[in-house]
Amino acid sequence: MPLKTFKPVTPANRYKVWNTFEEITKSTPEKSLTAPLKKTGGRNNRGRITCRHIGGGHKRKYRLIDFKRRKFDVEATVVAIEYDPNRTCRIALIEYADGQKSYILAPVGLTVGNTVVAGEKVAPKPGNATPLKNVPLGTAVHNIELVPGAGGKVARSAGQQAIVSNRETGYALVKMPSGEIRKFNENCLCTIGQVGNRDHMNEVSGKAGRTRWQGVRPTVRGMCMNPVDHPNGGGEGKSKSGGGRQHLKSPWGHTKGQKTRKKKKASDKFIVQRRKTKNR
Repeated sequence: MPLKTFKPVTPANRYKVWNTFEEITKSTPEKSLTAPLKKTGGRNNRGRITCRHIGGGHKRKYRLIDFKRRKFDVEATVVAIEYDPNRTCRIALIEYADGQKSYILAPVGLTVGNTVVAGEKVAPKPGNATPLKNVPLGTAVHNIELVPGAGGKVARSAGQQAIVSNRETGYALVKMPSGEIRKFNENCLCTIGQVGNRDHMNEVSGKAGRTRWQGVRPTVRGMCMNPVDHPNGGGEGKSKSGGGRQHLKSPWGHTKGQKTRKKKKASDKFIVQRRKTKNR
C-alpha cells in the first residue's frame, strides 16, 4: 500500500501524504453487512461530556466484521477488498460456498480470488484462522481471542502482528505488538498473517479540516488556560515553573506519566514479560 505526495500548490498539499488506495476493489459496502452508527459527541446517557474533543465528522455506517470466524472447515473466496471508515486497516468481503457473505480483516498478501478457511487443521497462510495450538512457532498472527469463543480482540489495527514464540502446559506464549510476552489459552482462535495497510502510520493529513472530517474537535493545551480551568494554567507568559504549574497534572489529577494500571489485576498472571523492563 504505497503512499503518495502532492505538489505544494496549496498550504495543505505541502506536507500531505495520503494512501493511494490502489488495493481497494469495491467502493460501496455490502448492504446486508452494515448497521447504523450513532454519534454521541463524547457524551453519556446523561448528556455530560465524558470524552473530550469528539464531535462532527462525516456520516458513517458500521461494517459488521466476523471476529469469531463462525463457519469452521468451510472455504470462502475473497470477493473484494474494501475501505472501512471505522478502522485503520482494510476489510475483505468473503463469500462461502453456500452464498453467505462476511467481512474479515484483510491481512498483507490477501487478494481477490484467494480462498480462506477457519478450522483446526488449516495451512498457515494469510487469512486462515486456527487455534494457537496449531500455529507453527515463529508465525505472525493477528485478531487473537483473549477467551476461547469470545472473538478476536488483540492485534487488529493497521500493520499489527503478534508472534507465537512458544507453548507450555495448555498455553501459548505470544509476543504482543507492544513487545510484551503474554500467555494465551492454546484454544484461542487467531488469524494468520499481519494486518494490512502497513503504511497507515506514515500518513499525514496535511490540514486541520481532514481531522474534523474524522470527528475530532480541536484540543487546547492546558498551558494556554487560566489556573481556574487547568492545573497547568496561569503564569506571566510561557512559564513552566511558576503560576501554579509546578506539578504537571491533567484536569482530573493524574500526574503525567503516572501508571494507571491496577497493581493487583487478575490478568497479571498471564504476563510473562512486561513491555517495559525495569533497569536494575
